[in-house]
Amino acid sequence: MRFLVLFVLTMVSLVTFAAGDDVPPVPVKTSASIINYEGSPYLAIHYENHPHWHTYWMNPGDAGLPTKIEFSTEANELELKEMPWATPKRYIENGNILAYGYSGSYSRFFKINNLVDTKKNFKITSSWLVCKHICIPGKVEMSILYEDKKISKVIPSHFDIQESTVIERLTNLPKEGKWPAELDIILKKTDKENQLALYYNKQGDDSSLEYFKSSNMLFPISAPLMSFGHEKLFYNSSKTISGRMTLEWDGEYETPEVPLPKDGKFEKPIEFKFLYIDPITKAATLVSKSFSSFEAEDEEKMQSFLGLLTSIQPNGPDTKADDKKESDSSNGIKNATETNFWMLLLFGFLGGLILNIMPCVLPVISIKLFGLIVHSDEGHSKILKHNLFYTLGVLSTFLVLALTILFIKSSGESIGWGFQLQSPTFVFLMILLLFIMALNLFGLFEFYTPGGKKLGNVELKSGFLGDFFGGVLATILSTPCSAPFLGTALTFAFSTSAVGIITIFLSIGLGLSFPFILTGLFPKSISFLPKPGLWMEKVKKFLGLTLLLTLVWLLDVYVALTDGGLSLLKINSILVFLFFAFYFGSKISKNLFLRIIFFLVPLALSIGLIQSHMNLVEAEGQNSSQLIQDKATTGLNWKPWSQEAMDTHKKAGDLVFIDFTAKWCFTCKVNEKVVLDTKKFKTLVQEKNIKLLLGDWTKKDPKITKFLNANGLVGVPAYFIQKPNGELINLGETITIKKIKSNLL
Repeated sequence: MRFLVLFVLTMVSLVTFAAGDDVPPVPVKTSASIINYEGSPYLAIHYENHPHWHTYWMNPGDAGLPTKIEFSTEANELELKEMPWATPKRYIENGNILAYGYSGSYSRFFKINNLVDTKKNFKITSSWLVCKHICIPGKVEMSILYEDKKISKVIPSHFDIQESTVIERLTNLPKEGKWPAELDIILKKTDKENQLALYYNKQGDDSSLEYFKSSNMLFPISAPLMSFGHEKLFYNSSKTISGRMTLEWDGEYETPEVPLPKDGKFEKPIEFKFLYIDPITKAATLVSKSFSSFEAEDEEKMQSFLGLLTSIQPNGPDTKADDKKESDSSNGIKNATETNFWMLLLFGFLGGLILNIMPCVLPVISIKLFGLIVHSDEGHSKILKHNLFYTLGVLSTFLVLALTILFIKSSGESIGWGFQLQSPTFVFLMILLLFIMALNLFGLFEFYTPGGKKLGNVELKSGFLGDFFGGVLATILSTPCSAPFLGTALTFAFSTSAVGIITIFLSIGLGLSFPFILTGLFPKSISFLPKPGLWMEKVKKFLGLTLLLTLVWLLDVYVALTDGGLSLLKINSILVFLFFAFYFGSKISKNLFLRIIFFLVPLALSIGLIQSHMNLVEAEGQNSSQLIQDKATTGLNWKPWSQEAMDTHKKAGDLVFIDFTAKWCFTCKVNEKVVLDTKKFKTLVQEKNIKLLLGDWTKKDPKITKFLNANGLVGVPAYFIQKPNGELINLGETITIKKIKSNLL
């Protein structure tokens, strides 16, 4: 009970610390209006961020998510043309994380092509991520009534804005233009593998030097097969401003792989798109530059040249001019903040609770229930201790997972839910563990300690250490599963601070272990279970069978992560030798020396197999072809997913359904059997001429991880519809034929 009270107090303190006393009850306020400018109507969506908080631009930078806007009407679709995004600000966050976004008040604009002079209702749905020392996801649905050539009602509307201000923002939007002749730019190869660098310079003045302390000269938008790094600016005595921006070549993650050309010549020109800020006029222009090649030498000379110049030391934007005085009382803010955090914790708790009935974790839960029957004749306090040690195992493992995610994120890597099952070594060790546990349930051996078979008066196999490791195993096996409520909590956790990640993960762990906390506190709640007896020895064999079936599933995952047949032969050999080593000690001889000899064989083979994993060249993203072959039996023409494939279908005006899945994802398999492999889905695809793309996340694939993160997801399953106009609709983790049909319209 002390442990339970301590855990609750810790969760409360984490929530209070993570939220902080300065988190506003409404971090982002919204409104909307329609204005007529130069004879055309424009829909404006207005945002007002709380002081010192910011949302994100179309390219959020190193972290964050761009603000999304979707429209729907009661009848015909509203034809809208999105105008360029307003010029963003640059934010340098803790850990030298670069972000682009907005503080204070700003607007997004859409030109309306088919709004007639009649009464019309339509709905605007907008979602965002707003950040300061933590990040909070937000969403609003505004109901709009248009009549008499203007908006007569917006529900909800948090603030009013002058029409003159809206027109000023519209006129100040970046304009599309040609590449400025006075801006010289070249593309060079750096001394790092798969890295390029842009070098550029332009004449400036004293005001430019001050301006670029808090702004980029070039805000990167897009470039095929590349991701942008940080911009560094320099100047000399004549006020000429020079810049350098690194680019990572992502072609190695494509299917098939597109290597960086050794001769410096691209197969076809690559177009770079930027938002360019003129250092003298401060005007923002959307520009593009195509490169057919890059210079493969002399980057060292450029670096030496920049070393002779003076660096413009960057700082964050001055948001004080955009901020308003905070009028909320500290108590009101604190209460609203705790409500937001408790809601996310509740989602995490409910998601963890539902994991108990997911197929991936059922074998271990069944063994734990078996343990409850074993201990049912013990005292109340002892039953509680057994269940609390199981809970401690669950929470400890979730804490280790959270710390591992923080470590990987700090190294700049992208990561998602279930990441450990993308490691062949981890899956191999899980197979060995389940196999050994199954042999134990079959009675082939008992656990021993240095002091003998028993530890005190309690057998180790039935003791508290076994309860703890049962919680560890249940947590590990739960990570391939996704459950209702879990996606919302995980998305927030993966995009927030260290304390936020730890808090959410512990709430999921508490949900996973809650049934056993409950039965520990109220032992009579399991009185419906049969009393211990000889029947339990037979049930143990069936529980061993469930572990072997789980092992078969992991073998399938392992083959997908490695070289297939040869790896399967090696791992099966290890399992055979391991079985014989245990059988020898149980049925043939108790000679310690001989038993050690027989155990050394599977140990040596295991070490060799793990070493082969280290030497394995990961063909990330290349296993989609196998899954596509598996899906060929459905009679549907699935193709490998890539951003380029999406762009190609967009240009062709195709309707596209996208499935992100993995071999180790149980929820994915359920959705496939219930929805995607059915005749109804096949008929729908044929009737609507839907193109099908499959993204396989069985192996680590940074492209898929980045795409999922950009769309507010941290794992699979994930389903999307791309409409002929390029609009992307996120269907979430669970789908039905009805849900797919309704989003095709």
